[in-house]
Amino acid sequence: MAAYGVPRPTIGDLQEQIGNLEHALTSHAVVDQAIGVVIALTGLSPEEAFEALREVSQRTNVKLKDVAARVVQWPQSGCLPDDMRRTLDLVLPTHRRGSFGQA
Repeated sequence: MAAYGVPRPTIGDLQEQIGNLEHALTSHAVVDQAIGVVIALTGLSPEEAFEALREVSQRTNVKLKDVAARVVQWPQSGCLPDDMRRTLDLVLPTHRRGSFGQA
């Protein structure tokens, strides 16, 4: 036991924490990249772009990191799932500018 009666974490506990932190960092990086794509295509601020992505995630019931990954791939692949595209077109005007892809 560690000082003050708090048990020391095991190596397994620490390895699990490291894995969780690595996963969080990767997810955060993808979300940041997607924010950049939205900013480049729409001129929204970083905060507005994040809120738009978050709203798409909630409305489509797709995890934010998965929405972000699709948005990041979209400029190269030219493909974005129809439900995400429709939802982006719907939510982006409420966050400042016109339809997705129009500045």
